[in-house]
Amino acid sequence: MEYYYVIIFLLFIAIAMSAIAPKIKVPYPVLLMAVGIIVGFVPGFHYVPIDPDVVFLLFLPPLLYDAAVNINFHDFKVNIRTISMMAITLVFITMLVIAIVVRFLIPDISWPMAFVIGAILSPPDAVAASGITKSLNLSHRTNTILEGESLINDASALTAYRVALGVVTGGAFIFWEAGLEFIITLVGGCLVGFFMAFVFGYTLKKVNLDSTAIVSYNLLLPFVAYQFAEELHVSGVLAVVTMGILIAGRVHKDKIFSDITRVQSRSVWSTIIYLFSGLIFILIGLEFLQVLREIPSDSIVPLIISAIAIFLMAMIIRIIIVFRHKFKMDKVITVINSDEYKKKHKISVRHNNLAKEMEPLSWKEALIIGWSGMRGIVSVATAIALPVTLSSGEVFHQRNSIIFLTVLVVILMLLIQGMGLPILIKLLKMDTIVEKTAIEEDEKIV
Repeated sequence: MEYYYVIIFLLFIAIAMSAIAPKIKVPYPVLLMAVGIIVGFVPGFHYVPIDPDVVFLLFLPPLLYDAAVNINFHDFKVNIRTISMMAITLVFITMLVIAIVVRFLIPDISWPMAFVIGAILSPPDAVAASGITKSLNLSHRTNTILEGESLINDASALTAYRVALGVVTGGAFIFWEAGLEFIITLVGGCLVGFFMAFVFGYTLKKVNLDSTAIVSYNLLLPFVAYQFAEELHVSGVLAVVTMGILIAGRVHKDKIFSDITRVQSRSVWSTIIYLFSGLIFILIGLEFLQVLREIPSDSIVPLIISAIAIFLMAMIIRIIIVFRHKFKMDKVITVINSDEYKKKHKISVRHNNLAKEMEPLSWKEALIIGWSGMRGIVSVATAIALPVTLSSGEVFHQRNSIIFLTVLVVILMLLIQGMGLPILIKLLKMDTIVEKTAIEEDEKIV
């Protein structure tokens, strides 16, 4: 019963901080996380443990679904190459780099364990990304790339995490089996998402439901899709994301929601996401203080050094990969848009229009995308989900250290990247560019 009052208290704090954050010009997630750390010092405060099952089954599906449904479907399709590169290639390169850093900086860490840590800390978080960027004047394309990347990359990172953890806990690593598992997990998750989106659209078409029933049905979808996929041992994350993106496409194209239903659904979802995301970032702050108390004093400094090194390497690698992809795409887009290429390959009108919209990223957009990529609740929950004992019955000695390292990296990224992003946008004068673009689009419509 004591947890009930604590949760109510934390939700009240989250609501209060939403009014304070704009006035002091601090990103909402960063402020909530700092408040969580401060609240943990209050005498007599009952610590609320983060249950990874609760995060993965209760918090994650609606947060991912909301982000997927509200993504700009057309921009997502146009930028799918960039999003796919960042969600898969960048995740695995980052995982490898983090594993190397951890292996050489932290004593008694094996290579399989280093890859577990790399998989935990490689994917940017959709909740953190939307929480930081939604209040900033970023272009639709930049927002779409950042949110699209953070939606899809969890599937690839969590699959790598499962494989590496299996080796750590006593399994054997066979390359072709790991590759097959990765493909099955990703494809299976997409298929479940396709199926659930079809069932939802078919039901709305064939069954006469009032707006309240439709909103309730829509509210249950992410939980059902996630659990259904996990029962089939495929990616629940990708199932929810695929379903959300497909439903977003149908909502805009086929108008499967009436105006009243759309407004009612948006109101319900906004309230739920507002409360969930606020509570999650406070819990991250609380978790940091709790794991700090359980870490041996002589391990704190090496872990802090490792966290700083991981943060720096992850950001540097991200910027390098993003700019490399930018220059590569510049060449590809130039070739595709050339008259010679169009005549040779007889491009259809549809593909021709799509090619015209594939404008190359500016160096300012690439720098902002490279700077972004904050980690969040998925990394923390994945670390907490580590088993207490190995298959041999031996205690998992590095578990608390990994949790502390993960929370510390998340805090560093939210503080430095989250606080630095608005400053970077002002220095690059991207807010002015976005305002001019919006005015030009309005003039075209008129």
